[in-house]
Amino acid sequence: GATGSTGVTGNARAAVLLYDDPHKQWVPAGGGPQTLSCVQLYHHPGTHGFRLVGRKMQPDQQVVLNCPLGRGLRYSAVTPQFHQWREARRVWGLSFGAPREATAFADAVLWALRALDEGDKRGVPHTMGVPTAADTPPNPQAAAGGPRASRGGRR
Repeated sequence: GATGSTGVTGNARAAVLLYDDPHKQWVPAGGGPQTLSCVQLYHHPGTHGFRLVGRKMQPDQQVVLNCPLGRGLRYSAVTPQFHQWREARRVWGLSFGAPREATAFADAVLWALRALDEGDKRGVPHTMGVPTAADTPPNPQAAAGGPRASRGGRR
């Protein structure tokens, strides 16, 4: 792809859902009936960041998903056609039309999460100027574990 521009590294058609905790059910993101959206994984080479964006496949192209991928995000394939992840206090779900599409999209997301981890171990990406090795803890496990590990997250 072209350097310096935002690149799409994953692309799929899926219904974007949010988990409604009080009612214990999945609801369509953005309200209204459940419809397919075009869900894309964007890569920002400058900031070395990734973002999931979903737009309804309708004339208004309403944005129903705009979620940055963060380190430690757990993306799980619950079934071959349904994937979910937690971001802040929300749980997102993607209901794909075909298992093959779901697998390809999951591969792209997991690749992005790995790239975020690798980038952190290497320090600041070279596109942002001087790499600062001093900012990187010598022990990668120390950075990953720590007191904020997600044990006891379930009530």
